[in-house]
This record gives sequence, structure tokens and C-alpha cells, in this order.
Amino acid sequence: MRPWLAAFGILLLADAARAADDTTRFWFEALNLLLLLGVLLWFARRHFVNAYLAARREQIQQSIASSEQLLAEAEARLAEWQARADGLEAEVEEIKQSTRRAAEKQREAILHEAALGAERSRAETEAVTQREWFRAREALRREIADEVITRAGELLREQTSRADRARLADEFIARLEAGETGAAETRV
Repeated sequence: MRPWLAAFGILLLADAARAADDTTRFWFEALNLLLLLGVLLWFARRHFVNAYLAARREQIQQSIASSEQLLAEAEARLAEWQARADGLEAEVEEIKQSTRRAAEKQREAILHEAALGAERSRAETEAVTQREWFRAREALRREIADEVITRAGELLREQTSRADRARLADEFIARLEAGETGAAETRV
């Protein structure tokens, strides 16, 4: 409602109130007072409401500004953490690759050590086998020699008579007396 229209209405009512009698006049004056108070309240309310709305608008603008600032800080932090996360992925990948390279080097070193160990083991086994072969050969030679001597002794006993034995013993004693012991021992 427009303020000039309300004021005009109040004036009309005031004129009408003058013309009526006292009771009616009282009611017209009361109505006039109420209208005057209403218009005053309306203007005052408008002033207070405008002041309240202006303060509220300022408060909302400050809240929006602080919210925008907080949002900008949060976005900056998010970008920082995102950059860190991207860097972490690259760092994790680098760690994986360096671990793979180290594992491959270690694997190669282990295989090299195993090959050297196998070569040493083969050489040791070959040396032990050769020593055992020589020992077995020598043992076999000794056994064969013992067997040959035993068989030769048996053959000599079987094929030599008492007279041959006595003659051999006499020859042996003669050689001993002549100093050929070393040569005789060598031949026997």
C-alpha cells in the first residue's frame, strides 16, 4: 500500500469524524489513531526492516566471503595432496623397479655362486674319485701280488723237491757269507 494513499484515507476519516456525533466521533478518532499508528509503524518497520536486512545482507556476504576463502584453501590443500599422491604413485613404481633390479642382481649372484659351488663340488668329487681309484688300484695290485706270491710259493713247493730246496738254501747261505745279502734279498 502506498503511503500517500493511507494518509489521504486518514484525512477523509478525520473529516467524517468531525461531522458525526461524539460516540461516533470517538470511534472515528480511535480508528484515526490506529491508522496513524499503523502508518507510523509501517514506516518505522520499513526503516528497521531495511536496517535489519542490510545487516543480514552484510553478514551473509561476510559468510560467503569466508566460505569462498575456506573453499579456496581446501582446493589448494586438495591440489597439494593430489600432487603428493601422484608423486607417491611414481615413487612406488620406482621402488618396485629398483627392487626388481636388485632381486635380479641377487638372483644372478646366487646363480653364479651356485655354479661356482657346483664346479668346486665336481672338482672335489673328481679328485676324491681319482684318489679312491688309485687306492683301489694299489689295493688290487697288492692283493694280486700277494696272491701271485702265494701261488708262486705253492707252485715252488709243489714243483721243487727236497734236494732242490736244500741246494737253494746252501746257495743262499753261501751268498750271505760272500756278502751278497743285499743282492740276494733283492732277488727273493
